[in-house]
Amino acid sequence: MKIVAEPGVPQVVVTREFRAPRELLFRAYAEPFLVKRWLGPAELELVVNQLDPRHGGRWRWTHYDKAGKGYAFHGLYHGDPTPERIVQTYEFDHAPGTVYLNLITFDERDGVTTLTQNTVFFAVEDRDRYVAGGMDRGLRASMAKLDELVNRLAEEAR
Repeated sequence: MKIVAEPGVPQVVVTREFRAPRELLFRAYAEPFLVKRWLGPAELELVVNQLDPRHGGRWRWTHYDKAGKGYAFHGLYHGDPTPERIVQTYEFDHAPGTVYLNLITFDERDGVTTLTQNTVFFAVEDRDRYVAGGMDRGLRASMAKLDELVNRLAEEAR
């Protein structure tokens, strides 16, 4: 996995290759019971409160730590999500008003899908808080679990 967060640029770009069809990756992002299986660090429990992957649809999930403290995130879909791309806003309840835009693309070639997540912030300071808040650890844990999930789904499909 590659994470690029250039100094002074309000953007983070993440790329990761998966040996799975993009349709499986898309399902992992669009189906609540699959999102629950891969999103977030292992020590947090994820509850998918809402997931309506369509233009104007809302999504919301909450991560709970072992003490029961919740960390909720929410946003809207822009355009209809497809196996090629998802466009969504993203906001953390503990930082209201700090909204960022995610463009997630799934590019498949020869059985390998490259997932690219381009996250754009309104200000460099917002991006810096995102990076300092453990973004790297959460992304790496999530992408490893996503890899396991899509591999399992691919095996089941055979």
